[in-house]
Amino acid sequence: MTPDTEERPQMSVEDFEELVRRAPRELRNRLEFLGGRLCVRHGPLDVEEFEELAASAPETVRLEYIDGKVVVKPMPDGNHREILVWLQEQCMQHRPDLRVYGESGVQTEAYRKGRARSDGAVARKGHFTGHGEWSASNGILMVVEITSHDRDTHQRDRVDKPVGYAAVDIPVYLLIDRDSNTVVVYSEPQDSRYQEIASHPWGTSVELPAPLGFTLDTEELKDYAD
Repeated sequence: MTPDTEERPQMSVEDFEELVRRAPRELRNRLEFLGGRLCVRHGPLDVEEFEELAASAPETVRLEYIDGKVVVKPMPDGNHREILVWLQEQCMQHRPDLRVYGESGVQTEAYRKGRARSDGAVARKGHFTGHGEWSASNGILMVVEITSHDRDTHQRDRVDKPVGYAAVDIPVYLLIDRDSNTVVVYSEPQDSRYQEIASHPWGTSVELPAPLGFTLDTEELKDYAD
């Protein structure tokens, strides 16, 4: 499978209707469902409006705010969930002082105007105590995204998110790419770009740079090839 070949809709009509029903009254008439995509009429939402909409969304609708646009993130499938558990086990084995927090809302992009719902955020145990839905990037050592087989995964996970995460100086972005069966390590954020990008095929050893400082054994990932 290659990027952008899957034409799965962002969400179902039923999920869209439920989102509109729950949305703040002043936003309901601005939401449209066109070509399987969630669209916003009359200009983009601001961050505060997005947060209101995301807070009211049903559990089956995961919303992100990327580059000024409202984006629907697909629900994870079984292989996606197994990959996250694999990473949690690897992290606990090498760094028992750290945790992989699944489904973590992170403030991203310049001036923290983006809102990304990362598949995982690696931080010291207890880091997120007292945080709200969207955490500042301070103290997050690595963010993790696992690609989904939808038509937006290329732009979202390979293009926009590296920029957004680098802009708030998250040290490492780990992309587990299920289309190419690779693990991509982005590091050394500077000027909203990661200066170092290293791609590794599944089954090889993957070194995570500081502040992680351990090596991933990716052999098990072959079990989750689609």
